[in-house]
Order: sequence, then structure tokens, then C-alpha cells
Amino acid sequence: MKDYLKSQIKSALRELSYSEQIEPALEKPRSANHGDITTNVAMVIARSIGSSPKIIAQNILDHLQLDQSVIKKVELVDPGFINFFLSDAFLQNNVREIVEQGNKYGKSNSGKGLKTQVEFVSANPTGPLTVGHGRGAVCGDTIARLLEWVGYDVTREYYFNNAGRQMRILGDSVRLRYLEILGEKITFPEDYYQGEYIKDIALNLQKKYGDALKSEPADGIFKKTAEEEIFKDIKKSLQRLGIHHDIFFNENSLYESGEVNDVIRILKEKNLAYEQDGALWFRATYFKIEKDKVIVKNTGEPTYRLPDIAYHRNKIERGFQYIIDVLGADHVATYPDVLAGVKALGYDDSIIKVLIHQFVTIMQGKEVIKMSTRKANFITLDELIDEVGADVVRYFFLMRGMGSHLNFDLSLAKEQSEENPVYYLQYAHARIAGIVRHAESQGVNIENKYDLSILNSPEELSLMKLLSEFPDIVESCARTFELHRLAEYLHDVAGSFHKFYHEHRVITDDARLTGPRIMLCFAAKIVLANGFSILGINAPERM
Repeated sequence: MKDYLKSQIKSALRELSYSEQIEPALEKPRSANHGDITTNVAMVIARSIGSSPKIIAQNILDHLQLDQSVIKKVELVDPGFINFFLSDAFLQNNVREIVEQGNKYGKSNSGKGLKTQVEFVSANPTGPLTVGHGRGAVCGDTIARLLEWVGYDVTREYYFNNAGRQMRILGDSVRLRYLEILGEKITFPEDYYQGEYIKDIALNLQKKYGDALKSEPADGIFKKTAEEEIFKDIKKSLQRLGIHHDIFFNENSLYESGEVNDVIRILKEKNLAYEQDGALWFRATYFKIEKDKVIVKNTGEPTYRLPDIAYHRNKIERGFQYIIDVLGADHVATYPDVLAGVKALGYDDSIIKVLIHQFVTIMQGKEVIKMSTRKANFITLDELIDEVGADVVRYFFLMRGMGSHLNFDLSLAKEQSEENPVYYLQYAHARIAGIVRHAESQGVNIENKYDLSILNSPEELSLMKLLSEFPDIVESCARTFELHRLAEYLHDVAGSFHKFYHEHRVITDDARLTGPRIMLCFAAKIVLANGFSILGINAPERM
């Protein structure tokens, strides 16, 4: 609907010789008295040309060629808002359209097959995934689902490093626990990985090899086995949430292929890298960053910036036209350096979108559960799934904006009542499924071409209006990555359905009334299921 109105408004702007560069913003008014969709385009134009917004709004209104079967009324409201009221006929016909389209309702090709990469999780294999990793995983996967829903060609990618200091510490942590199992007295360093998973890996090695590994170095079989076992567990954890990756990209391959050295060479050729105090510096200030940044330390070891710049160059060279990085809050101050490096190499950094998700705090009553990967006093993602279920984990991670800190309330998550938003949503879907089954057992055929004009009560119209918004909500969320808006919308649909169902009997003795109401219920079920599919949660038929 918003696309339709947008095209009509832009046509009017052309006729009036107003700037075609202006993109009309269309929003849902806060009050139903102000219509179903509103635009402030007249006020935007007025600011640019110094004219009265009310006069501009009236001019636009006079030049609109609206279909009366779609828009029943248009109002001009001070200081220049144009409010549109959808017709009952449009809403009623939309119910039929939803039922006809089924699981395709809300899909589009607005992405036009754009080759897109979504990189998310990207945790190095040093331990199990934590709830913090889980939020990034769920957000990244939901973004990929959203983009696919609107026609993008999406590749899901996981970037990791199995070398470097932390991996050496991991290998040595396993080695020391192995020697400890063999009876040696070990002083375990404070900064080593101390979780039970380290002991489990060491114990498996002892069972398989006995004491034959006593003289093996940490970066041999100990590191290799730890990496393999931890990665296996990481993939299992993600699978439990319905998450898969198409590509696992190893940072080391950028060194082996010479791509890291290529970045250094190109930056030096462009005089955008220089040596100072034995280190190699990137001229980040040239790209309006406050300070130049070290990309190779005086020890010869690269900082994270160098391989990350090479990695993003690699992404672009692989033909990705749209690149989305879903990163934790610890990257908020550092990713601009990488984007500057990409630009320095001569690539268009505007095709890269960086999304930062904030931290998660797990609450047990009023107690905050602290988390540390090395100390292993954290809740793993698997433990959280065991505690509340995969659907609840996914939804709770999505019901707040990514940029907001999230308090994960375990008590609420385990509630089997309407207080739990996941239960509330899934119960609505299951309830509708039960109504539809009962109707079908009474001989009601949803495929019949019922007269839907009978659906005109306030509760029916309110529900139909919400269902008609689904395509626009999906498009908007795919554009803005405001995933919580889809979760909130579905909650509104469930609430509107419950209100409708409370006020009106669906299955009655009047077949002329029963059929249309069953169609409306079925349309609501489709919208809920389609929304659940994007969020990655189940749509139960029974509860």
C-alpha cells in the first residue's frame, strides 16, 4: 500500500514541478482519527522552497489520482499533513489476497537478486558460544531471512581465526589439563581458559592416546583437537536455533593467499601507509579519523585492522554488491578504521553496512549472572536453550532493538502464560489453527468465494488493517534492520485477533457469516506464520 501511495504522490509532485528527489515518507498515524497512513511531504517541500506547507499539501491533494476502491477518504490536517483512509473494500479484498498467496504473502522482489553477504557470529573457536554470541547469531540470521524474503540473493558467512595468541593459549590450556590428568602438578595460569570444556577435551585426548602426548607442543595436536571439538559444538549450538552458514572463512587464508601483503603494498604505493617507531601505520586521518592507526606492530605482528581490511576487500572481489557485518558492541570504536582501509584501497565502502548489537545481561531474579569466556563462569548458549527453548531464545533476542542493551529475564522466559510474549504469539496461532480445524470438520471450505463485505465491525476492520500492513512492515524492517518492529507487529496482530475472537463468534449457525470470519481467521494465521518464519520461530498447530 505504501508503494502505491508513494507512486501516486511522486506523480503529483512531477505534475506540480516539485523536486522529484524528495522521497515521500509514509507512516502510520499515532491516532486512528488521523487515518491509516499519513505523510509530511508537504512540510519537507515547504522547508526547501519557503512556502506554506498547507498550500503545498492542498496542491498535492488536488493532483492525486487515487482509486476510490482503495482509498475512501483523504484529509489535510494542520500544519500540512496528508492523511489517507483505507476503504473497507480494500481491506476485505486483502483478506482474500492473503488466503490466496499463503506463505508468499509479504514477499517481494525489491532486492532484485542483489548479491548480498551477511557475516555474523564470527567467534573464534576458543570456547562454547555465550549468550552474547547468541544475540549476534539470531540477529544475523533474521536479517538474512528478511533480505531473502524481499528478494536479495543472500550468502551467510562466518569469519574466524584459528591462529594467534588466543589460540596458542587455548592449545596450552588443553595441554596443561592433559598433564594434570596424567598426575603432574600443574600451576594453571590465571589468563588461561579454565572451563570444564577444556578438561573434557583433555580427558578425551588422554583416553585416546594415554600418556603418549606428554612431550607434544601446545600448538600441535592439543590446539588442533581443541579447535575441531569447539567448532563442532559451535555448529551444533547454531543448528539448535535453526542457523546455518554457507561459508566458514578462515582469516589465515588471507595470509596464505598473499592478500594481506597486497593490502600493505597498495597502501604504501598510495602513500597511505608509513613506518614509524618500527611499526607500520595506516594514514587513517586522511579519511577523517582522529588518529593514524598501527596495522603492523614493531614486533612484526599485524593488528586486527590489517586482515579485516583484506577480508573486506576479498568480499568485494568475490562479487558481493551488498555486505552486512553483524558485530558485537566491542567493535563500535574500531570498525570505522576498517571501512577507511577499504576506501583507501579504492573500493566503495558505502556498500558495507555495519550493525552493532549491544550486550546481553542474564537476570536470575534480581541477580545478574556474570560472564567470562576464560573463567567459564558464563551461561552458554546451549544452557540457555536447554533452560527456555530455542523459540524463546530467538524471540527474546529480537524483541529489543539491536542497539539497546538487553536484559534477558529467565523468569519471564520460562512462563507458560500470556505474560510470556512468545507463548502469547504461539498461542494465538495455535488457537486459530484449532478454530480452522473445527470449521473444516463442520464442512466450512476456506476456498469458497465468500462475500467478505460482511466483515465490517470495528474489531474485524482493525484486524484487517493490521494484516494489510504486513508487506510494508517486512519491507521497512529489511531496509532499516529494526528487527524488533516485526516482533512488535506480530504481537499487535495476536492482540487484535484475541480481541476480535472475544467479541465475535466465528462458527455460527449463519453460514453467510461463518465463512468470511473463518477466512479472516485463516488470513491472520498466515500472517503470523509468515512472520514467525522470518523470526525463525515455530508456528504450532496445537498447544
